[in-house]
Amino acid sequence: MENTDKKKLKTGFTTGTSATAAAIAAVQSVIKQKVIEHVEVKLPKGNFIKIPIHFCKFEKGKACASVIKDGGDDPDVTHGAEIIVDLSITDEKNVIEIDGGEGVGIVTKPGLGLEINKPAINPVPKKMIKENLEIVAKSLLKNCGLKVIISVPKGRELGPKTDNPRIGILNGISILGTSGIVIPFSTASYAASIRQNLDVAIAMGNETVVLTTGGRSEDFAKKIIDLPDHCFVQMGDFSGYTMQQCAKKNIKKAFIVGFIGKLAKMAAGVKQTHVKGSKIDMKFLSGLAQKCGANEQIIQKILNANTARHVSEIIQENQIDGFFEQICDKTYNHMKKHSEEKVSLEIILFDFDGNILAKKS
Repeated sequence: MENTDKKKLKTGFTTGTSATAAAIAAVQSVIKQKVIEHVEVKLPKGNFIKIPIHFCKFEKGKACASVIKDGGDDPDVTHGAEIIVDLSITDEKNVIEIDGGEGVGIVTKPGLGLEINKPAINPVPKKMIKENLEIVAKSLLKNCGLKVIISVPKGRELGPKTDNPRIGILNGISILGTSGIVIPFSTASYAASIRQNLDVAIAMGNETVVLTTGGRSEDFAKKIIDLPDHCFVQMGDFSGYTMQQCAKKNIKKAFIVGFIGKLAKMAAGVKQTHVKGSKIDMKFLSGLAQKCGANEQIIQKILNANTARHVSEIIQENQIDGFFEQICDKTYNHMKKHSEEKVSLEIILFDFDGNILAKKS
């Protein structure tokens, strides 16, 4: 049977590349006084990508163009969003001004490397827009300037579906991208969002963070840990990496919160707990149960269990004391090692109703 993982996945392009393409189309339509259907965008590494233009309208000194953001085979919430650029010619020679309009978030917290109360347009996309416009509008810029306003009609409703509200970017999405292209299942973007979240917590004066494995464990953690929103970091599958970053950034204390599935993997010493990347080690879990006095029949049930959740049901049905504590202990020891013993830890294992099964600090 063919391994579908080996199938070549389709790359996409970032919101930053989308905005750049729309800006190029807008300025070209002003210069040529015609509708532009495709543009070539120069990416930060110097290579080019051809982008289709969704909409283009021009007058003498201004134009509007848009691009549909394409996440390739790694679609995120901004996949399919329309990124619009309104471009106008100004009197300031050789000056390219870039601003955000409706649907582009506003920065309200420090730690992001962006100005507070300004649009969330990251430095790389800004530079990319400027460099591309300098190439395609070189002669035009000798005598005048350009003003670029980026807007995202659906941005206000998409913003809350991203990490933006947590890190203090309100009322819209960010215009992002470091390479300009989206690599499918890119760990780089997830790792960057973890670092960004930690940076905001530090910039806001917090040295304690709550690392959760997802939205549900975060919701349960918020009921018992009283910290501001920006202190909650969804580390997903990147537990080892997140602990290393906490140590590097001098975080003093981290709560690690999750359910049996992810914590069982962490307890077994798995640094990256992605479902495809690592299976639940039933042998490891049965060994823990054995240490807690489980009989041979229970051990066999665990070895044949379908999921970690199934194991936890077997443990609870048979009242095996100390099993969940062992999971927390072993998770604690591995996470401590990943942080080079620099971060004070508290592990909390929840059941699926939000009750605490075990803790370790």
